[in-house]
Amino acid sequence: MEFETINFELRADGIGIITLNRPDNLNALSFQMIQDLHEIFDHLMVNLDCRVVILKANGRVFCAGLDLKESTILQSKKKPPELKEKFFFIDAPDKDIIKAKLYTQMHTSQIFIKMRRITQPIIAIINGAASGVGFALTLSSDIRIVSNKARFNNAFINVGFSGSDLGSSYHLPRLIGMSRAAEIMYTGRFINAEEAEKIGLVSRIVEEEKLFDSALELAEELLKKSPLGLRMTKQAINLSLDSPSLETLIQLENRAQMLCSTSEDMMEGIQAFLEKREPQYPLK
Repeated sequence: MEFETINFELRADGIGIITLNRPDNLNALSFQMIQDLHEIFDHLMVNLDCRVVILKANGRVFCAGLDLKESTILQSKKKPPELKEKFFFIDAPDKDIIKAKLYTQMHTSQIFIKMRRITQPIIAIINGAASGVGFALTLSSDIRIVSNKARFNNAFINVGFSGSDLGSSYHLPRLIGMSRAAEIMYTGRFINAEEAEKIGLVSRIVEEEKLFDSALELAEELLKKSPLGLRMTKQAINLSLDSPSLETLIQLENRAQMLCSTSEDMMEGIQAFLEKREPQYPLK
């Protein structure tokens, strides 16, 4: 698959690699990147050949946030023809500017819902700043591995917006607790790699040159697990965040275990355990 602002590679072993690819613009989220991310996550929603996703970025910054230069186009009377062709809402009359902004906001926010909805675990590797939208992308991932150059901030609050955006007010308190999350969201201050690891925001810090290899090693470890079992686990984790009771979640877990018990994956997993070898699960 070819995109303008991201790269996607699906390896033969089932690991998919998404790379943000606007390094000259610090990988800021543009209108085109919004479209590209929607397309790749829609593709992954139905692609069972891809079992684990690694999310990374080209350049010295993971993602500097929203492309503010482009976003001001919504309020400008002079809108570039090339953007009008791709995004009908860009040409909204001034009186409908609120509608255009609302559409843009809703369209962008759906990316983060899709990140949680796809069945593949997402391993984000962060080198440099992850601000605003970049912060939200890392929060919506399942696992975060960083270099000592990684920095995070909830930048929305610093440029006149609410500090709650793109799922940040949902994910952050659940990851690090309400008190810490509130302080970070209210102030918009930067969190360095050491603090991020201390408060449980990231899994670990590795040397910059070992970032991708560390993510790849973890992804390969996940490939040793049952494909169906891994998908059911992500679903359970998602639903557990809002489960009204232990009993509700137990029922979900029971269903997942019964589904897994009818699959060839379970038979292979048990046989491999008894024979003291690595399981050879089918790709799907």
